[in-house]
Amino acid sequence: MTLGDEHETSGGYGGTGHTRTRLPGGDDAYGSTRRGGRSSSRSLVTVVGVIVLLIAAIAFANRGEDDPAPTTSAGSQPEAASTAASGEKPVRAGFAQDEQGAQSAAANYSVALGSAEMFNKAKRDAILRAIIAPSRVSNFETTLDKAYSPEFNKNVGLDENGSTPAGYTFVSRTSPIGTKVTEASADNATVEVWCSGLLGLAGENSTNPVTNSWFTITMKLEWTNNDWKIVTHSQKDGPAPLPGDERASSADEMAKAVEEYGGFTYAR
Repeated sequence: MTLGDEHETSGGYGGTGHTRTRLPGGDDAYGSTRRGGRSSSRSLVTVVGVIVLLIAAIAFANRGEDDPAPTTSAGSQPEAASTAASGEKPVRAGFAQDEQGAQSAAANYSVALGSAEMFNKAKRDAILRAIIAPSRVSNFETTLDKAYSPEFNKNVGLDENGSTPAGYTFVSRTSPIGTKVTEASADNATVEVWCSGLLGLAGENSTNPVTNSWFTITMKLEWTNNDWKIVTHSQKDGPAPLPGDERASSADEMAKAVEEYGGFTYAR
């Protein structure tokens, strides 16, 4: 795999699907993805980010008949702790061996492709082992180790070792907008995921402020070890809508939003 290049993918029968979004109750297991942007380093981040972090499904506890349903008073707002990252991994439920399951896997993998955890070698390797086809893990590790270099970290505003400078908040998140199956068979599927992403360093005097981008990720998946795993991926810019008239938030507002709003842990 060569960063910045498109990769060929293949499958069996064609089909399309629609993505629904389920909001999580807690963990911020994911971040955002890489995107093509104002600099070559941001373009590198987009392609690099096609690997996922903590693929997880939201586990809902079975409620007994005697358990009262939670109530929310009118006008009340969720506390920050209800959405903030807890550091706990959600329960892993796996994906169905069908087109919808392949779309679910691809959407969730895209959510984590650009996560901040990908900038940490140990966490990145754990992610790769969880969602990449076993025969491809070594190749992905080698490619990404070269991509996440000290120079690359500095280009996105981080320290050479990938840590966030004091006084700043590193933002890296991806939100799937929709999915489409372009080819599929019993054990293989090619899925396109249309995404919006955030990337940058929130903080006063940041030279890499948080910006938004739009891109489409194409993943070739194979059914192995009773789950969908990534074999190849590619990414291209767009489709991108016209920008709205909203004013850009301040660095403090952006950092507060990232800290208070947890990311998705399951996208269907």
